Amino acid sequence: MNKFLINARYLLAPALILLAMWGVFVGGPWVWTGAFVLGLAIVVDTLVTRRTMGAGFSESGDTNGIPAFQNSVMYFMLGVFVLLQLNLAWRIYEFAAGVPLGVTEILGIPVYQGITGSQLVGATISSGIFAGIGIIYGHELAHTKGFSFVIARWMMALSGSAHFCYAHVYNHHLELGCSDDPATAPRGRSLYAHLPISYLGQSKFLYGMEEQRLKRLGVPFLSWQNRWIRGYAMSLPTLFLFWFAGGWLGVACLAVVWIISNFELEALNYMEHYGLIREKGKPIDYRHSWDNSTALTSWFFIEIGRQADHHDRGETHFWELDEVGAPNTGYGYFALFAIALLPALFHPLMKKKLDAWDENEASEGERRIAQKINAQVGYA
Repeated sequence: MNKFLINARYLLAPALILLAMWGVFVGGPWVWTGAFVLGLAIVVDTLVTRRTMGAGFSESGDTNGIPAFQNSVMYFMLGVFVLLQLNLAWRIYEFAAGVPLGVTEILGIPVYQGITGSQLVGATISSGIFAGIGIIYGHELAHTKGFSFVIARWMMALSGSAHFCYAHVYNHHLELGCSDDPATAPRGRSLYAHLPISYLGQSKFLYGMEEQRLKRLGVPFLSWQNRWIRGYAMSLPTLFLFWFAGGWLGVACLAVVWIISNFELEALNYMEHYGLIREKGKPIDYRHSWDNSTALTSWFFIEIGRQADHHDRGETHFWELDEVGAPNTGYGYFALFAIALLPALFHPLMKKKLDAWDENEASEGERRIAQKINAQVGYA
């Protein structure tokens, strides 16, 4: 029973994603369910600061995680995210077609028929919030090979970010903490500025990577072998779906979903390594990541907060990641995300933590780099 409960707690995110999708499906005021759940999660993560351990191992040394179960859930989530977008596209179609407001039954469930403009806003925001949660599964599967990596690419393509899988593995995991890594936010940068810089920077990395690879192979850049082009082509079915559902209105709603989901992706990158510094060419150490291990963060984000161990053992499954004594912000991701939305609160908080990092964690070379950056951004 204990092993079952350990694995079942990682179903928190799928359950809440389905709840948000149910809200859009039922319609009416329920379309705001996803936004409400996010707000509730921020409150819970702020109040419940208890740290948890990972899945861990049994007395015999076997992992408490059930690989077949956890992998099946991750593969299943691709279908869930497709349904999430189909669900929103249906509501957009209703609005564009002017379906009269009323109540009907679908499979015995009372469902609001038609949708108002304000409700469409709520449905789009709620869908965007939980479409972005595909990040955690796309991230996990991107560290595998073959079929799983393809599933990861399709998950990220639903948010127009298929480039992430290659950029994350071949750029971020090698250049973490250096200026060559667009996903590492330097001191002084706001979360809002980080979104376009990191997104475009990672896309640029894959562009350059494919340019060099195809040149070595003697293949033209404009080729179906180009994984940068192929990645964006994987997003076309989603674009066509929303165009069919509501023309430019559908495309606008999809743009909002993509902006929200990518904002969440870059928020995770931002919180995981903000302000931390590594000398170019030096080994990646535990000190180059901010760990987060509060209960809600660990269970909802399938242990993605154990960044230090993850960067040390990139292909290790999330249920096997350990506490390694890395620097910790003391806040879960939901709570820290809310703080990051207000730079006037976030920067003073992180300046104190980075001062301690500079003094107690940084190498001599990192400390010299930090002093220069601190002077430039007002952290001195």
